[in-house]
Amino acid sequence: MNEITTVYDRFTELAKRAIVAARDAADSLHHDFIGTEHLLLGLAQTAGTASEALRAHGLEITRTRTAVEDVLREADVPTSGGHSAADALSTLGIDVAEIQQRADRNFGPGAFRYPRPAFSLQLKKVIQLSLHQVRELGGERIDTEHLLLGLLAAGEDTITRVLAELGIDPRALRQTVLDRTAQQTE
Repeated sequence: MNEITTVYDRFTELAKRAIVAARDAADSLHHDFIGTEHLLLGLAQTAGTASEALRAHGLEITRTRTAVEDVLREADVPTSGGHSAADALSTLGIDVAEIQQRADRNFGPGAFRYPRPAFSLQLKKVIQLSLHQVRELGGERIDTEHLLLGLLAAGEDTITRVLAELGIDPRALRQTVLDRTAQQTE
């Protein structure tokens, strides 16, 4: 079992939903990776302390998605959606589109996605920082607030730029998350 899998086992159901929403955001943006920007979108769409704090600071999902797209476009992040992997398989006579259609028919729409985007190095760092946040706050399980605190602690350039574009002060957002977390433990 690798380190990320072990950490993932410590996630609450809400935190797991945020990761799934991040993967879905990456898919919808046609990215071959799940990055910090996708986690921000996932947290904004998932119930919990993180989304409450984000909304309290004026984060709105449509504007956030646009800001993420703008920042990634400015950074020349490609949106291939796994086409290179599908193209490689097609040279072997494997039709990924046909497999997807069959899976959709047999198991329901969206049951098969190829390729599954991998976590970026920055997102892996955020997950580790989230674990550190849990320990620092005296908790056992990683919840959405810990993911957001890890995201803010990483100080990653993409998130900093997205939050700046949205007019959100990362320090003030962090304080809001800490205040809400403290209220929950009282």
